[in-house]
Amino acid sequence: MISPGPERPEWLGTLTDALAEKSRLERVVALRPGVGARPAAVLILIGAGPEGPEIMFVERAAGLRTHAGQIAFPGGAADDEDHDLADTALREAAEETGVDRSGIDVLGVLPPAYVEVSGFDVSAVIAWWREPSPVAVMDSREAASIDIVPVAVLTDPAHRARVRHPSGYTGPAFEVNGHLIWGLTAHLLDGVLDLAGWQRPWDRNREVEIPVRYLTDRNPDYGGPDAH
Repeated sequence: MISPGPERPEWLGTLTDALAEKSRLERVVALRPGVGARPAAVLILIGAGPEGPEIMFVERAAGLRTHAGQIAFPGGAADDEDHDLADTALREAAEETGVDRSGIDVLGVLPPAYVEVSGFDVSAVIAWWREPSPVAVMDSREAASIDIVPVAVLTDPAHRARVRHPSGYTGPAFEVNGHLIWGLTAHLLDGVLDLAGWQRPWDRNREVEIPVRYLTDRNPDYGGPDAH
């Protein structure tokens, strides 16, 4: 049972309605749909900030085998003890950031997207941060920092671009606080912004380089839109 708390803001209504439209959700992951690989989940946690909606990200630790140093949503592989993928995402987010999961309401789950470099089918769990709680890096081996970014910053046309991977893959990107959000995280974020009706027009011909520090995945067959 969901605990009583602040009413959901009106700006969350469009997203909540869209999460019931299966065809729209499938379009978000159409670039790389799931293939029946090992399941994993990430949490797209949306809270209410002074500037309206805001979303939590983690900066992955520089020493990780895949996606080192990249900006991502908290998450990880499903465990046998998890009830479902929403439970996976909430558990992983609590382990990485210390967020109090009792203050989070799950709104919906996107279909899985296949991540070739790590071999996972990743499902994005979208949730409302009903009762915000303090967050901090819980394990420096997993995360370097936590950032809660206003949607107004993410959708600022000055922060939007496209990237081209050395493999030839191109996709959306967001420049935020000295970091570049790209790959699967950017695709999921772009899709959620569409579902929520939060997009603003931006120059889709603007292209930026992917910093070398993000191109560190230790998989020689790595070929594209899988980094998050």
